[in-house]
Amino acid sequence: MMLVHNFFFLILSFTLFALLRPVYNEIVDTAQERTEKLVRDLMRNAPEELGRIKSDWYIYREGSADDLGIPQQFRNQLHSDTVWEQGTVFIRQKPNSKLWIILHLDKSFAEHMVMKFNLMLVVGLLAMYTIGVLALELIILPHYVYKPIDELLRADIALQQGDRKHELVDSKHISGDEFGKIIASRNLVVTLFRKHEEQLTNALAALEEVAADLKRKNHLLETAKQNLADQDRLVSLGMLSAGVAHELNTPLAVLRGSIQKLLETTTEPTTLERLERMLRVTERLQRISESLVDFARARDQIVSATRLYPLIDEAWSLVQIEPGARHISLHNSVPESCFVIANADRLVQVFVNLFRNSVSAIQSKGNIYVGASLRTDEPKWTVITVEDDGVGIDPNILPRVFEPFISGKLDARGTGLGLAVAEGIIKQHGGMILATNRACGGARFEIMLPTANPNSAEVA
Repeated sequence: MMLVHNFFFLILSFTLFALLRPVYNEIVDTAQERTEKLVRDLMRNAPEELGRIKSDWYIYREGSADDLGIPQQFRNQLHSDTVWEQGTVFIRQKPNSKLWIILHLDKSFAEHMVMKFNLMLVVGLLAMYTIGVLALELIILPHYVYKPIDELLRADIALQQGDRKHELVDSKHISGDEFGKIIASRNLVVTLFRKHEEQLTNALAALEEVAADLKRKNHLLETAKQNLADQDRLVSLGMLSAGVAHELNTPLAVLRGSIQKLLETTTEPTTLERLERMLRVTERLQRISESLVDFARARDQIVSATRLYPLIDEAWSLVQIEPGARHISLHNSVPESCFVIANADRLVQVFVNLFRNSVSAIQSKGNIYVGASLRTDEPKWTVITVEDDGVGIDPNILPRVFEPFISGKLDARGTGLGLAVAEGIIKQHGGMILATNRACGGARFEIMLPTANPNSAEVA
């Protein structure tokens, strides 16, 4: 911008110089012509006046012809009333006197005046140019142009960075000129933009709330539909399980009685150990048959402070007799002092189902890890983890793994009810169960149950 201003003032100065110089030259030429005419008239009519007038336009001399060097021929030809004129030289004899007058017009004075005027004009234009540029660059432009532009740029940077506190130009920097109108218009646009942005944000928030509400209602509807479908299957299963339990109870009672009689008549240690194991399995089968009734009707169960460590070992002893569990190791790291509020028999069924699930997932040799930790929340919870290094749970099945009949092995060995039964038992105890896949491979089940005081009494 400074270059533009300098160029403008230079053009203006040259223009003024070009316009004023011819005018002044014409004035000087006119003055010279008038001076020549005046000298000519005075030489004819009043030559004595030329001596009294002091002027730089001519050189006046008077004296004898010899002193002035007037040629003899002019002396004889001229008289007091005759003026000899040759270019810028005028010669005449003074009236009533022997003195002569010689006058030379000094044209160099006019040229000197023209040169002096040109010099003064150039100096004046340069001074005007310098003063104009300094005033423009140091006073006018910084105050009326540069400062508003700087304020506008700072506000635009703040707008780009999201600094709402400084995105508007302060009103004290807004003048009444064109720049001020532009800045005021820009402030109005930013204000309207922020207003519309806030309205859009509110509209999006309201839309998100509506979408979340619709999603929640859709989830409830889908859950209700799924529950209706599961309810029909569970009703049929309840009727079937009640019949199966009734049919199993009689032969199991006979088998249990027979084992008890054999225990009374046998003293061999190995045989006694096998008979006691058979008796435990028979009792376990009776409890399982009783649990099948839970699909048809609800019944009260007794819960108490139950120690986890031996309960987990008992569940593993029931699963270990299966052929697929012979090459799998159980690592029970549950603290001996860990107690939960639960029904021991029902909780054993949960771990049996989880262990069987892990055995089915482990291809050959593998490990099952069981641990427990205490959370200090109110109320206090005990978190039990069951992990294996098997193939894990299919990601497509994982979100619905606890639903009835959801299984990746619906064949002679799997019915898809094991995890559903386990979840139902945990919920009856007021806890929860979660299923995930381990980052290093295998499945992970996390059970949360209320923590018990080892000295607490049995509760219903």
